[in-house]
Amino acid sequence: MAVRGVWQLKKLIVSYSDWGGSSRGIRAFMESQMPAFKEANPQLEVVTELIRGQHPHLKAYYKNKNERVVCVRNMTPEDVLLHATRLRNSIGRKVVKLKTRHPTKHPTVQGTWTTAMEL
Repeated sequence: MAVRGVWQLKKLIVSYSDWGGSSRGIRAFMESQMPAFKEANPQLEVVTELIRGQHPHLKAYYKNKNERVVCVRNMTPEDVLLHATRLRNSIGRKVVKLKTRHPTKHPTVQGTWTTAMEL
């Protein structure tokens, strides 16, 4: 995703095994769909990495120095492309869980309203 016109994903590392069966989908992705993905995203550095004896994964490095790793074990080439596109479209921020359903600056003193309240 672009923030103020600047893409946040800097580098995408495609790690795979040339021998393992769980890397079958990512090897097919690299042959058929990765060249088009590289051409469609010239701002992105796509690197392939051979790792034997491990499951395949995509590792994304963002401009805010965060990184995300997505395991693509036993996935089809279309699913691998979907995950690579999602990594490209995300900003790279960590997911923050909200403590309440509706955060406000001034919480109510009386308590929240429910349907079970008696007047």
